[in-house]
Amino acid sequence: MKYFDEMHVSSAQVRDHYRGYDRWLARQPRELMASRREEAEMIFRRVGITFAVYGDKDEDGAGTERLIPFDLIPRIIPSQEWKEMEKGLRQRVTALNLFLNDVYHGQEILKAGVVPAEPVLNNAQFRKEMVGLKVPGGIYSIIAGIDIVRAANPDGSGTYYVLEDNLRVPSGVSYMLENRKMMMRLFPDLFAEHRVAPVAHYPDLLLDTLRAMAPNGVNEPTAVVLTPGMYNSAYFEHAFLAQQMGIELVEGQDLFVKDDFVYMRTTRGPQRVDVIYRRLDDDFMDPEVFRKDSTLGVAGLLRAYRAGNVTLANAFGTGIADDKSIYPYVPKMIEFYLGEKPILQNVPTYICREKDDLQYTLDHLGDLVVKEVHGAGGYGMLVGPASTKAEIEDFRKALLANPSNYIAQPTLSLSTCPTFVESGIAPRHIDLRPFVLSGKTVQMVPGGLTRVALKEGSLVVNSSQGGGTKDTWVLEG
Repeated sequence: MKYFDEMHVSSAQVRDHYRGYDRWLARQPRELMASRREEAEMIFRRVGITFAVYGDKDEDGAGTERLIPFDLIPRIIPSQEWKEMEKGLRQRVTALNLFLNDVYHGQEILKAGVVPAEPVLNNAQFRKEMVGLKVPGGIYSIIAGIDIVRAANPDGSGTYYVLEDNLRVPSGVSYMLENRKMMMRLFPDLFAEHRVAPVAHYPDLLLDTLRAMAPNGVNEPTAVVLTPGMYNSAYFEHAFLAQQMGIELVEGQDLFVKDDFVYMRTTRGPQRVDVIYRRLDDDFMDPEVFRKDSTLGVAGLLRAYRAGNVTLANAFGTGIADDKSIYPYVPKMIEFYLGEKPILQNVPTYICREKDDLQYTLDHLGDLVVKEVHGAGGYGMLVGPASTKAEIEDFRKALLANPSNYIAQPTLSLSTCPTFVESGIAPRHIDLRPFVLSGKTVQMVPGGLTRVALKEGSLVVNSSQGGGTKDTWVLEG
């Protein structure tokens, strides 16, 4: 399988936008880069930038708090390429918000038969409680993380594809910010030589977006970050973003609802809360409505939300739009709501609830990637080419038992980027998660989180499965 190499056209030729970096890298002694790698690791440990991995303990019996490996070679995107991607992201997230507004109100897209009603209305992520509820500005997903990969074409060029949409509680933006900080600290000379677009203003942009979406009539809105607590895998990020925005980090027990308003307990008495940036799944948010046994949420929150007295980022029920069974229809949504052709392509997808698609998937299991429609973090999936015969047969049984729970996609030849490994520098597969903020306007900082699969040949980039990260540079024109 031929891969698109982000840095090299061929072994002898470097892409134009990487030339400056390549010359710089050639001048760096190997020992210097090795010591910089160690320095980065030490600083990340000191700052506590960890990621909790659920499930197995490490080989030495240590717990599941891990440092996300950070690679020193940046992923570089030329300005023109980013401008096109930004247009595509803006278009896609706008259409997804319009879809959410539609399925909870007029359901025009379902009546028109553009998206089938059954996988929407019978979906576990569809929240009946949200039907008819008006959300500020009609924006359901205020913060979205869109996963993008690049695959090689036969002529040697590469095409960007959207792999998945994350509209509920997308994580990873803190690593984007910390990676940039780290690169600037270790290699200030690089930034003197390259015009790299900044990303450090993301927390300001996020806070402005959150405040702009506050309920009507609130002049000085109070925003908070709601975390499930320190045992959550992304707790570092919750604390980091609250600190960067200069707002409170709260848990469910710190909030209460009175007369359909939300209040925060403080040493100076109750303080009204207008916007909640929640990092907690729907199910745990309000024990009055969703899971009765949840101790992480706030009883009465939906009442306050329904009364229009608080804004949630993101809204309840956004999960219906990023469910993998809905993903194949996003290009049609763009055409339906915006009357435009999609700028960013979807990966070709087989919907296993459909008889012909299921048959094709069963016949080609060894060549496809099969995913659970509600799955996340790289779990519950089959990567056909990397699986044993026994694993494929076990998965076949699960697929036949519940076809509507799965979609299948061709194994994409994810692009590679040179990466430091034990043996020196070698290509490793990468993806990109840009973060899109939707408020009065749709905005994003140039770049995103580049994740890298550190195992040779692996296509799984998720941090929870041992992936690492790189700094992402968008060059200014």
